[in-house]
Amino acid sequence: MRIDRMITEYWPLFGLTLHTPRLELRVPGLDDLALLAAAAAAGVHAPDRQPFAVPWTDGTPLERARSTLQWQWSMWGRWSPQDWSLHFVTLADGQVIGTQALDAKDFAGLREVGSGSWLGREHQGKGYGTEMRAAVLDLAFTGLGAEWATSEAFADNVASYGVSRRLGYTDDGTARHLVRGEAVVGRRLRLDRAGWAAARTVDVRIEGLEPCLPLFGL
Repeated sequence: MRIDRMITEYWPLFGLTLHTPRLELRVPGLDDLALLAAAAAAGVHAPDRQPFAVPWTDGTPLERARSTLQWQWSMWGRWSPQDWSLHFVTLADGQVIGTQALDAKDFAGLREVGSGSWLGREHQGKGYGTEMRAAVLDLAFTGLGAEWATSEAFADNVASYGVSRRLGYTDDGTARHLVRGEAVVGRRLRLDRAGWAAARTVDVRIEGLEPCLPLFGL
């Protein structure tokens, strides 16, 4: 048996892939992670901004690359059906351009997911953020039977709010975070199944989900 087929038998998430009109989202192997780390090293946002509650992008290019690898590996190691965080690499025209995550705790009972993402700076402003979040929302609602999806971004993150609004999210309160020593307000958003169905405009094709369902607690 080939090694790639063997690892998918043991860990079927490596066979899970999402397709949209322009993008492919897949669980990364080591080659994909190397390219994702390079995208992080090249830059994710302007130095005078910090859109993440954990400021992992404040380091040097090498530190950002290593942080990306360590984070991805840690998500593999801590996975359980009761507490999971699924991280895809996003590819456009075969090039790794960023990452899109879907996560949940006690999903089998709560049927609620959260999401997070980033794109390399050169790939921003092209609508990829909307398309890749639409892909994981389709996985959540169509593939896994979710009832709710949540998101949060800092109040000045116009791009993230634009994605959320286009996909049907509504306001769900605020939260406060300490970033770079200063208090920052985050705005929470929530999407229910009806709102997702009403705003759904991106065609998504899901491959390889069925053998993964026990890993999601389903």
